[in-house]
Amino acid sequence: MKNSHCKLKVALVVPNFLWCDWDLNSKWHFIPYNLCLIAAVSRDLAEITIIDANLKNMNDETFISELKKIDADVIGITVLMDQYGNAGHYAAKLSKVACPDSKVVIGGVYATMNPEKVILDPNVDYAIIGEGEYVFKELLQHFSEQSPFPLKGVCYKRDSEIINLGCSDRINDLDSLPLPAYDLIDYPDYVGEFPSRRSVDMPPELPYARILTSRGCPVGCVFCQVESISGKNFRPRSASSVLDEIEWMKNTYGIKSLIFDDDNLFLNKKRAMEIFRGMIERDLVMPWVSIATAVFCLDEEMLDAMKESGCEYIDIAIESGSQRVLKEIIGKPINLAQVSDIADKARKKGIYVAANFVIGFPTETWEEIRKSIKFAEDIDVDYVKLFVAIPLPHTKLWQLCIDMGAFKKSFQEGEVRWNYGQIETDQFSANDLSILRAYEWDRINFTDSQKAARTAERMKISIEELWKIRRGSLDSVIEQINAESGSQG
Repeated sequence: MKNSHCKLKVALVVPNFLWCDWDLNSKWHFIPYNLCLIAAVSRDLAEITIIDANLKNMNDETFISELKKIDADVIGITVLMDQYGNAGHYAAKLSKVACPDSKVVIGGVYATMNPEKVILDPNVDYAIIGEGEYVFKELLQHFSEQSPFPLKGVCYKRDSEIINLGCSDRINDLDSLPLPAYDLIDYPDYVGEFPSRRSVDMPPELPYARILTSRGCPVGCVFCQVESISGKNFRPRSASSVLDEIEWMKNTYGIKSLIFDDDNLFLNKKRAMEIFRGMIERDLVMPWVSIATAVFCLDEEMLDAMKESGCEYIDIAIESGSQRVLKEIIGKPINLAQVSDIADKARKKGIYVAANFVIGFPTETWEEIRKSIKFAEDIDVDYVKLFVAIPLPHTKLWQLCIDMGAFKKSFQEGEVRWNYGQIETDQFSANDLSILRAYEWDRINFTDSQKAARTAERMKISIEELWKIRRGSLDSVIEQINAESGSQG
């Protein structure tokens, strides 16, 4: 490591997802907001370069070449989710090839949920557990011999022993964080065109910004890792902080639409109303979407303010059409009797409404699964998303599957597959759910030609292109089931 008179050379890395996977979930990219925040916090200590191997679809040689140009002392790799864990490990391997003496650090959701698994990799020196902005800075200070080792938020090897210092202290004052260092990336490359993988969640106009207004979630849904990642306490940024960021993005990057990314934009009604009214008062009205909308937080006053400030789309997380499943399994405070009314009011105000449903939980009956499908159809929103429940490590659902022996026979612990069911009970098989989900999704969303036309418009594609997406989605399920049948027979 450099002495205290030299700035460290730091590379912050997004691995290429295709290094570990190839499916529809890999055909997208994300703005490395987390790395840009880390860079903004630490740039006074280091010369920081951000390498997005996923955006650039880098191969091994190009990635190694970029690292060698930097001659990095520290390489920080973010891994967004368990699905891409192998891509993170592969990036670590290539990092040691490029810069053998560098310190390799892996962070993100994958490291937070699996720190000891991450640190077993001989190419990884440190795993960051929890929120990494200040922990990473403390590590850099330690590497520069300017401070003691961080007390929390790090897992590392000492001789043959694994030292896990536990989750980092949560950042309670999110307003204290600086604006993300988007000057270290070519921002227009991320927001200047619509993604090749079209969906109803797309930004309304280009260029756009993704805004995160809070961390933590008090709801504690059975399938969700957020409670372990960022805690149960709802930690909101102030309305003025959110508005200042939107204004900065508008003035600096000319953004014309917004995606609100967090789960709890609407949880504190007073704050949410301050954001929407502030957008109106500060000339920040522009088309925006909410991709994780707590329907139980909405009312007509909120919907009016949302629409006036530019809301064009909401994705409401209903999860089940069975009140028992919602209360006894999922743990989400939704009253199904009120959901239809809110969805109907939003649509009448000109807001495109999508709704999420999840099927296939342990103890859920086939009748209750069909009940969810029926409710998804009857609620008559613009678009319905149907998911098969996927057990993720360190969630209540994972433990429930262990307790009930509900994992699919071929399921291997730690190998999280996002597209196909891994839960089986005496009520259903994983293939039952995959087939039901695919064909009911198709029937509910595309039987009505007018509704299909609105969806194509929302995705900014032709009806012919939408039909190709339909067919491709159904074909992928059939191919997967045929492949599994072949491997078993």
